Amino acid sequence: MPIIADVTQEKQRISDQLAKIDAERSKLQDRLNELEIAERVLSRFGKQRGETQRRGRPAGSQSKQASGNGESPGIIPARRQRTARPAAQVVPLGEAALRAVQAHSGGVSADAVRDYIAKQFGLTVRPNHLGMALQRHRRAGRLEIRDSRWHALQ
Repeated sequence: MPIIADVTQEKQRISDQLAKIDAERSKLQDRLNELEIAERVLSRFGKQRGETQRRGRPAGSQSKQASGNGESPGIIPARRQRTARPAAQVVPLGEAALRAVQAHSGGVSADAVRDYIAKQFGLTVRPNHLGMALQRHRRAGRLEIRDSRWHALQ
């Protein structure tokens, strides 16, 4: 009988250790999930304006390709140089909407604001997005609406 008691005691000890390990594993999994979320947020907000991810082949693939097509392994073929394009002026929708209303001193309709934004800033704006931007300015006290026309407050 003492052997059976030893076996059951050992089984109980092992099951307790497994429960502790499972609890530790779940805590670590939760911490890992939080860190992954934080990493995604930081990568999203950490980029500077105009900085984007690089497209195309990975950095090492050019030299591997050069060695595979009969050229000597150390020589990388010259690439075509791209001509630099002038940087387009990027204006956020809210700022563009505010400028459009301020440009019309006698008040302006939302459709006229959309047309102005399309002509001046080259932005195509959906009506509901423009409406949200105008309403944000209204709540902030920068714009008001009278007789279905938007007016800039001084």
